[in-house]
Amino acid sequence: MGGPTNPVIDMLGRRLRLGVVGGGGASSVGEVHRAAARLDNRFEVVAGALSASPERGRAHGVRAGLAADRAYGSLDEMLDREGRRDDGIDAVAIMTPNHLHYPQCKAVLARGLHVICDKPMTTSAADGLDLVNRVRDSGAVFCLTHEYSGFAMVRQARAMIAAGELGEIRQVHVEYSQGQLSSLLGEDAAAGLKWRLDHERGGPSVVLSDVGTHAHQLLTFITGMGLARLSADVGATVPGRSNDDYAGILLRLENGARGVLWLTQAASGSENVVRVKVFGSKGGLVWEQNIPDHLKHMVQAQPARILSRGLPGLSAAATRASRIPAGHREGLLEAFANLYKDAAEAMAAKISGLPADPLALDFPNAKDGARGMRFVEAALESSQAGGGWVDCSLTV
Repeated sequence: MGGPTNPVIDMLGRRLRLGVVGGGGASSVGEVHRAAARLDNRFEVVAGALSASPERGRAHGVRAGLAADRAYGSLDEMLDREGRRDDGIDAVAIMTPNHLHYPQCKAVLARGLHVICDKPMTTSAADGLDLVNRVRDSGAVFCLTHEYSGFAMVRQARAMIAAGELGEIRQVHVEYSQGQLSSLLGEDAAAGLKWRLDHERGGPSVVLSDVGTHAHQLLTFITGMGLARLSADVGATVPGRSNDDYAGILLRLENGARGVLWLTQAASGSENVVRVKVFGSKGGLVWEQNIPDHLKHMVQAQPARILSRGLPGLSAAATRASRIPAGHREGLLEAFANLYKDAAEAMAAKISGLPADPLALDFPNAKDGARGMRFVEAALESSQAGGGWVDCSLTV
């Protein structure tokens, strides 16, 4: 009996060759990206520039399993040398500090390569719109790793709302809370936390860039609708902090539905709580990242039901995003891998000229990245004006 099909190998006769930028040393996100890329056998990680320091980058690359001659000291070196190889890279995955995403994405797109980029895509909406145009002009595949949209039951929620099972959407509530910034950082704090709090490297607001863009993308992905306006209170709750660690935001969706976002990285004891509730004229849905395999579906005046990942009767999108039988937990790594799996099929289709499964094309892209940064800027504008309502729509 044959194993699972691999559309990438079917189209290309090989796996896609991936180069990675950043994610070396003690970085946790680097290994998550590399493991997610390998999980479904669509990519092989063959090259990398894993640190801002050329010497450390080469050493980290070898320790990560790269051949010594493909462990590079910089992105430019990797692009130059890989471009001269017959077996050079097809795509680049970028997982560096936020301020580097925009110039590095531009450099990769200029070489005609596909891009997988960690969020946020840029540190301004203007740069985000520029990348949208560059992606469009290049014809490249661009995947933005908002990993919560890779969970099977998030895709189930999206499919149910699109099919009208909740009726007209009227309310949306999203929570994203962490506790990692519940006190001022000391000198021994992890480097990843320090650069996030630096406005030059992390962006204009750490809470909006780091978790707010996730919440924004999750809300718009599940509902299928953009935001029209918002009213925000953004700031720091820890005395002595100069960057934001809290945001409370009232929302109006493009159909007039109301919503609330609660975002914080300073909720003492909160590990990583992501919760979304959507209510329509017929019923509601609740999904929580800490119990990701279940989706609660409520219909007015009827008993609530729990939908489970991996069981029959789910949407095609949720089934595609599920690997193992129900009752065996799938989590963050698998959700990340779903984005890599889908992006790989889209890339292979571009290279081969063959069609991709339409279900493989519903991953976050450059347009989502630009809209996310418009959300950040609108929230800051509103908060600075005392919470007044601000238009946050963006045409891309």
